[in-house]
Amino acid sequence: MISETDQNGVDSAGIDPVSSAPAKPKRTVGKTNVFFGPPLVYLTADQKNTLEVSGRLNRTAERYLEMLRYHGVELTAPERECLAHICQIGFMSPLEIRELPDEVKWTKFECEGLDKKALAAKLESASFADLVSVVESLGF
Repeated sequence: MISETDQNGVDSAGIDPVSSAPAKPKRTVGKTNVFFGPPLVYLTADQKNTLEVSGRLNRTAERYLEMLRYHGVELTAPERECLAHICQIGFMSPLEIRELPDEVKWTKFECEGLDKKALAAKLESASFADLVSVVESLGF
């Protein structure tokens, strides 16, 4: 049986074809207050209006996300645990990220399957972008 629709687009069986379709994710675009620290002030120093600043921040974030997508270090579960333990300090500055290989060597953290020398060697041979990607993947 083929159902008919009325003027409002509701078929005779009482099903609204628009609302029964899979919901599309909505993109909410709004204004957000952003408090600029020194890195953002430096990054946007030449921009003269809010659209230029917004564009600069969005381009930078887009590029950063692309770098994270293509960088990183393959880690075992014990290695991830060790790094998560080290990163528990919270915010990690670029210097602290660069010092991850040393932190691995110095930590007293131990778990089954962890080879700290091998992990430190992996991190020493990684680029800074790789190290940042690792820290980001751990949520820090």
